[in-house]
Amino acid sequence: MLGAWRYRRSGAKQGLFYPPVSVLRPLAGAADNTEENLRSLFSQQYPAFEILLSVHTPEDPAAEVARRVMADFPRIPSRLIVAGPSPLPNAKVWSLRALLPEASYEHLVMSDSDIRHDPHCLSTVIAELEQPNIALVTCPYRAVAGPRFWPRLEALGLNTDFLAGMLTQRFLNGMDFAIGCTLATRKADLASIGGLEMMQRYLAEDFIIGNRLHAKGRGVILSRHVIEHYIGNDPFLKNWKHRLRWARSTRRSRRAGYIGEIFTKPFAISLLMWAVTPKALGLVILALMFRAGVAWSTAFAILEDPLLERCWWLLPVEDVASFVTWCLGFFGKTILWRDRELVIAPDGSFEMEPPPGERLSSS
Repeated sequence: MLGAWRYRRSGAKQGLFYPPVSVLRPLAGAADNTEENLRSLFSQQYPAFEILLSVHTPEDPAAEVARRVMADFPRIPSRLIVAGPSPLPNAKVWSLRALLPEASYEHLVMSDSDIRHDPHCLSTVIAELEQPNIALVTCPYRAVAGPRFWPRLEALGLNTDFLAGMLTQRFLNGMDFAIGCTLATRKADLASIGGLEMMQRYLAEDFIIGNRLHAKGRGVILSRHVIEHYIGNDPFLKNWKHRLRWARSTRRSRRAGYIGEIFTKPFAISLLMWAVTPKALGLVILALMFRAGVAWSTAFAILEDPLLERCWWLLPVEDVASFVTWCLGFFGKTILWRDRELVIAPDGSFEMEPPPGERLSSS
């Protein structure tokens, strides 16, 4: 809650100089919100920018969506590039590598296809990037889920627990990482840490970019601009595998921080204590009070999340689900990503595909 309070006090930066920007957005498939998300990018109120889009094959359904949107915004310089099938698991970085040489400008904004922006996104993040010694701006997001129960539950967790963890880290140690839904940086800063070629070895390439820039003494900041992240409408099994994938990836990338997440899960722990002794009921009530305070300070005060207003009563259920996933994240190193089973090395990079006999369900 202190971290959220300090973040709200920071205020958005107003720019005096708006350099031209190259926006890089990889595309893969056409979900229900792909076109609207893309249109929000073309609708930016910014003096000069270009948009570079990529697909893996010309037959990708996203290619038709991209051409339609580009035709509706003829005044915005834009190109669609076929990156080819990715030979490596991180297909997103493969696509970004194809786009980067085509970028006309030094300033870059990299954005995922499931992200929707308001018209002032570019002006805000570039103004923040132009502060002294700032090399990277990373944006917080408001998760927007489909109508199914499990995605909505996950969105509640992302908009309260996940953001709370980020703000706690920012409050205690500053930003030594990034989240990759939308990043603003420069070509020279990317090159200083080995470029995108080094990043494609990692599942959480966004975390690595922020971590390496911070290690070089360059500033990484959490933007005051909130974006919308459309997390889909997956059924239980697919949603659970997604959660477990990120839990295992986080444990490998940030071991001490992953263990420290125990302090963000007081409600589930208080329930366990209550199961042992009825005298712990007071701790359950106290944990619920603090949980409500965290939810208000993040999802309400920062993200203005309408989902929490409607489904606040599901927060205890999400806390238990998050705690179970966190516990399972300590075991195994195999993840399922884009229908491929992969092994995560201790540094968070892809080690190799597991042998045929090793299945995700047993790892």
